[in-house]
Amino acid sequence: MWWPVLLALLVPAALAQLHPERELDAQWELWKKTHRKQYNGQADEVTRRLIWEKNLKYINNHNLEHALGVHTFELAMNHLGDMTSEEVVRTMTGLKVPRGHQRHNETLFVPDWSERAPAAMDWRKKGYVTPVKNQGQCGSCWAFSSVGALEGQLKRKTGKLLSLSPQNLVDCVANNDGCGGGYMTNAFEYVRQNRGIDSEDSYPYIGQDESCMYSPTGKAAKCRGYREIPEGNEKALKRAVARIGPISVGIDASLPSFQFYSRGEGLGAARGSWGCWGT
Repeated sequence: MWWPVLLALLVPAALAQLHPERELDAQWELWKKTHRKQYNGQADEVTRRLIWEKNLKYINNHNLEHALGVHTFELAMNHLGDMTSEEVVRTMTGLKVPRGHQRHNETLFVPDWSERAPAAMDWRKKGYVTPVKNQGQCGSCWAFSSVGALEGQLKRKTGKLLSLSPQNLVDCVANNDGCGGGYMTNAFEYVRQNRGIDSEDSYPYIGQDESCMYSPTGKAAKCRGYREIPEGNEKALKRAVARIGPISVGIDASLPSFQFYSRGEGLGAARGSWGCWGT
């Protein structure tokens, strides 16, 4: 005779979870306005609102624990607030390491992995890093990572900082899958064989797969060679960053703590690292 009573308790609780918390209405409306969010009907908005509320609670709980010394970094709500971690991984991550990949280690330039490195190095302050970019709903992280390393080397050689074209790589690197993901070493190899990559101004980013439209008239940089940092060697990565400049890396971005990272230390784990020199 206890079973109907149990059902009576469970059903209202389940229904309650389907309704947004009204005390968050003003905060929700402000967030939508800030990030220019629009939805396809009320049902879609309610679904996104519930995801947003869940993420907001996660962020608040994490920051409370940070205040108590449990964590070394803080989180903050951002434009990804109405997406689950699974959706972020599916639509915005795209590192694809080819099967049977042989690590590329040319002798064109061989850094000294044993040399001591400074405790910290901020290439932004030295003018080697272009402004933050938004890849949108496209798994082109590999392309942005690749151009970031190339931009640093262009600055190193010419003294000029210039935004290069991730769309050039999305459209033209045949060994990668564009918005479906790719591998940075393949991107460097394309630039090397192609003898150049266009600037962002000449080949602007649109965040979707298109036909390759590279033009030598828009070429802004090239890559004579590249080298992969020894896998799992954090000291080598540290020394490469200190000696070479910004390095292209792939990290685990699947956790919600990465999705809403705001500031602090101790977040992220490198899966692999790549560099390109001779730009």
